Amino acid sequence: MGLRDLAARFGAGAASVDTVLERDVARPGGPVAGRVVVVGGAVAQDVQEVVVALQARVEVESGDSEWREDVVFARARVGGGFTTAPGERAELPFSLLLPWQTPVTAIGGWHLRGVHVGVVTRLVVAGAVDPGDLDALTVAPLPVQQAVVDALGSLGWRFKSADVEKGRVRGSELPFHQELEFAPPRHVRGVNELEVTFLADPHGVDVVLEADRRGGLLTEGRDVVSRLRLSHADTDRARVAGALEAAVRELGSRRGWGW
Repeated sequence: MGLRDLAARFGAGAASVDTVLERDVARPGGPVAGRVVVVGGAVAQDVQEVVVALQARVEVESGDSEWREDVVFARARVGGGFTTAPGERAELPFSLLLPWQTPVTAIGGWHLRGVHVGVVTRLVVAGAVDPGDLDALTVAPLPVQQAVVDALGSLGWRFKSADVEKGRVRGSELPFHQELEFAPPRHVRGVNELEVTFLADPHGVDVVLEADRRGGLLTEGRDVVSRLRLSHADTDRARVAGALEAAVRELGSRRGWGW
């Protein structure tokens, strides 16, 4: 084996891969399209597979420990079974559909701190280190999700933060779920925050409401406190606010909040 071949096995002078997205903004249920550009390295290499995947940064809790890990939640094979000659360029188009329950990474044009979703590309080359590429993706809310956030704001609930937690709630299609946290209005007593989880599907979204979590939505034997069903056509802020206020008041009556 020549020195170039040996070096390519460890990544030096190996084929490179770059992912070019048509748009770096998408919505749950919508497409993510682009092309994968593969450029041959110093020596010819056999490309076994080119894979494009969606990846999310997820919080994991176990006992007293907490950490973050990257979780792939959708993938597609876009090519493979070819040889790259030195300097040769190949372009492979692709299109992926974002799952409906993909975490939202930005609301109102503001990136949600700590929430990361990206497109990761892997180039599987025989006998070599797997080169890859990662491109950040902005996931904007569905119109009905934005209407919920706006409606809560009109009711005095103030957005605090968002995170993506490993684990499922009833109706989850992914191995994690997102929580948006809101501070209560000044006139509401007895609650520290309201947590909102969106479980979207092609017909609408379940809005899961939880407050003063002890053990969380995943605690065994604990029912979801309140769940509101909206269609994708429910984008009128005033109407959504009325439905949310009723759901939150019903939740508060069970928890003994003061109004």
